[in-house]
Amino acid sequence: MNIYAYITPIVVLLFLLEIIITVRIKKKNYPFQDTMTNLGTGIGNQCINLAVAFFVYKWYGFLYEITPLRIEATWFTLILLLLLQDFIFYWFHRLGHSINIFWAAHMAHHSSEEMNLSVGIRASFTQRLFQFLFFDWILVVIGFSPEIVYAVAAVHLLLAYWHHTSLIKKMGWFERFFVTPSHHRVHHGVNPQYIDKNYSEFLIIWDKMFGSYEPEEEEVCYGVTHPPKTWHPISLNFQFWRQLWEDAKNTSSYWDKVRLWFMPTGWRPADLVTEPIPEVIGYNKSKQTKYISEPLEKSKNYLIVQLILGMVYMSYTINMELPFSFWERFLLSSGLFMMIISWSGILESKPWALAMEVSRILFMAFAMIFVLHQSGISSFSNWSTFLILILSGISISYASFHFRKAKSTSTNLSS
Repeated sequence: MNIYAYITPIVVLLFLLEIIITVRIKKKNYPFQDTMTNLGTGIGNQCINLAVAFFVYKWYGFLYEITPLRIEATWFTLILLLLLQDFIFYWFHRLGHSINIFWAAHMAHHSSEEMNLSVGIRASFTQRLFQFLFFDWILVVIGFSPEIVYAVAAVHLLLAYWHHTSLIKKMGWFERFFVTPSHHRVHHGVNPQYIDKNYSEFLIIWDKMFGSYEPEEEEVCYGVTHPPKTWHPISLNFQFWRQLWEDAKNTSSYWDKVRLWFMPTGWRPADLVTEPIPEVIGYNKSKQTKYISEPLEKSKNYLIVQLILGMVYMSYTINMELPFSFWERFLLSSGLFMMIISWSGILESKPWALAMEVSRILFMAFAMIFVLHQSGISSFSNWSTFLILILSGISISYASFHFRKAKSTSTNLSS
């Protein structure tokens, strides 16, 4: 069972509800390009979760077999597991802001310059793997089964999702014990006083106990100190990884090539530092310049339709109750990654956008037809095959007609 397949509809419903509310109150905090990037990154992350689940069940299964401890799953022990996981996640999250390699695994989630529920979907491709690899294994060693640990981790993630909103203000007494949107807005801030604060996900008491608590006072400026300036999901997720790799490659010190990864966040080898480190790190809203770009003409409604089709495609990909093999799921996941990369090209009017879009539509169509046939769910002559081909043909026709005309006149802007 993939618990994320059950959580995803809840996330989508909350996301749609917030959009409806923001439209009704005319609050402009859902820029189309940023929102599409968040959703695309979330789709890619769902595919990564398939690989993480495979790792968890194999590696954690081994740990569970060799530990003599067993904790039966009851309502009391599940609540205990949630609290233990929240405590462990606090330290994992804090480390994610403190050490270079862990920040590389976490940075993508902070890269949005907005705050809404779609930002909660902009999850790093590597963070979940790091969480299970370096931290949550202790829960298996003390007796919780791998399946329960993985499921409660997903529930814990859902409990933190609603914090990513600017609609809910202060919440009175509730904020004394539990994490609220106000607390988490601070965590996403690059205001100097907000940087590296409020790591907690469920109980705010951890921040208050360990000195990392900061209340929301000044208006929060969202993002990272070195914004990625792109909608490309791979670039967003591997920007800091690439910087660390370049520094490790270029430094002349062999010792620095190794320790660079495990030094405090932002540390660089001395022979690569060209400017003094500023006394104050961060900035507020008055100094922020948000990234924007010029998308291909008539692409907004097209991308909304493709998002809906992509969500249907993803639901098949991550549904573990369907009889797909590992390689069939890998094939379907590859199509989803092609899709979200293509979206970034459309949003930035890249010269390769049209060719990429046509290629990924054909790939996803034939991958789905092939997998449905191989698994026995459908056949080449079934109505589903013709529906997939019709939808693909319409999408390719629209993109070829509109994007070819707009490609030569679209440019990228920064503002």
